[in-house]
Amino acid sequence: MAKGAKRKTKPTEDSKPDSEPTATATATASSQENENQITKAPPKPKRVKASKPQSDPEYFEDKRNLEDLWVETFPVGTEWDQLDSLYDIKWNFSNLENAFEEGGLLSGKKVYLFGCTEPQLVMHKGENKVICIPVVVAVVSPFPPSDKIGINSVQREAEEIIPMKQMKMDWVPYIPLEDRDSQVERLKTEIFILRCTQRRSALKHLKLDRLKKYEYCLPYFYQPFKEDEFEQSTEVPIIYPVEPKPVFCEFDWELDELEEFTDKLIEAEELSADQKDAFKEFVKEKVREAKKANREAREARKKAIAEMSEEAKAAFDAMRFYKFYPVQSTDAPDVSSVKSPFINRYYGKAHEVL
Repeated sequence: MAKGAKRKTKPTEDSKPDSEPTATATATASSQENENQITKAPPKPKRVKASKPQSDPEYFEDKRNLEDLWVETFPVGTEWDQLDSLYDIKWNFSNLENAFEEGGLLSGKKVYLFGCTEPQLVMHKGENKVICIPVVVAVVSPFPPSDKIGINSVQREAEEIIPMKQMKMDWVPYIPLEDRDSQVERLKTEIFILRCTQRRSALKHLKLDRLKKYEYCLPYFYQPFKEDEFEQSTEVPIIYPVEPKPVFCEFDWELDELEEFTDKLIEAEELSADQKDAFKEFVKEKVREAKKANREAREARKKAIAEMSEEAKAAFDAMRFYKFYPVQSTDAPDVSSVKSPFINRYYGKAHEVL
């Protein structure tokens, strides 16, 4: 080599250009990239909420303003164990409701309502059944028709006429549904219903005689201008207490001859021959009691009329009774064939049946 000529040297690692990385660096970078890919969890896919199927809006039928009027009116004389079955059927008393609408039979009038039930054999759900049919009686009157209840039955020897409050019953104002958020004392109502406050949960604590009285209750009414049918009656119910069983019969003091009447009972083996004289005396005493009661009733009626004001006389004369049965519907049996104008022994017959 000539003197002064430059000698070529082998390039070192550090002298290599930056644009060409070493194999080690490349491997290291690749390894770190793989680690990052392994340790870094992939992003979770967003959960898509399932859209709820759009259901049809629910529609609730608006309640009629007087829809529960018949339910709130206590069914006097109904056995307690029959009450639930009474409301199991969806009875429709729209005829009663419509009577209070403008132009209706009871519109603008002061009315007192009481309920009762009539067991009848009717067709229901394809078969004949004995069903307690609810009935509502409307009394159009400027004052309560009575504050008393009659208690009478075949099993009881004599009827009782007692104050309603002894049986926890009273006339109370009925508040229509649309007015129940208002202050009751400010409302002026013309509808009054017979209500019973006896709690059913307390029935088990009542004596049997007291409990049975509810079943024998009849709304009482005294019409001084009309002679009671029992004032005219000459029949006496007889319950003669004798062993092994009492003798039940009716004796008419105008049509029956006592000797012959008694002999027929003996022939029918309903009365023993050794009881003949005692039975005859028993019947005579009952006849005397009945005649005295009829006489006192006539005298009391005449006295009541004599002491009555002209206004009260006019009110009694204008008083009207309307008997409402449930109307025919798909949910209840048809009762049109069993309707009757008779209310009870005190009220007699309704002026109109609806």
